[in-house]
Amino acid sequence: MLLKRLVIAVFLFFCTENVLAKDDSVKSPWTFEAGLSAGRPTPIMLNAGIGYKNIFFKLMSGAMYFGTDDYWVGYHGGFAWRFFRELPFTLDLGFGVGYAFAKAPNKIHKALNKANKRLIVRPYNYKEALDISPEIRASIYGVFTNIAIPVHCFMKHDEPNVIWQVGYAYRF
Repeated sequence: MLLKRLVIAVFLFFCTENVLAKDDSVKSPWTFEAGLSAGRPTPIMLNAGIGYKNIFFKLMSGAMYFGTDDYWVGYHGGFAWRFFRELPFTLDLGFGVGYAFAKAPNKIHKALNKANKRLIVRPYNYKEALDISPEIRASIYGVFTNIAIPVHCFMKHDEPNVIWQVGYAYRF
């Protein structure tokens, strides 16, 4: 339900922005972005970004709560240098920092604890990652792909090999 509302809100914002008349004779050095993406380690993320000339800062975050032992949350932010910012195609090179945590119930572990009548193993699975990574982002007409390879992971439990996102970000 929340995802449906977010998609409708982004669509309405996109339509409203394109209906209004624009004066292209004055170019601002500021760039703003807002969008939605899917990928790893967090399945769905809201994206926001602000740039001045070729320096760009972006922040992505997302969370979903299904119950006490069933949720995920993630954040990823980064600084980048934007190439080709005047064109519909852009290429960003930079570095980022991210954190992700996911917890899900494990029915086999719950059954094992119930059979032994005490806590032997955790009744849930979890993944946690905190990393620093160089990243590259390519975008054409708002559709982007973002790839980051962690060079240092502070959390050693299930550290990711590649962090990626695919989505749409409206630039204004």
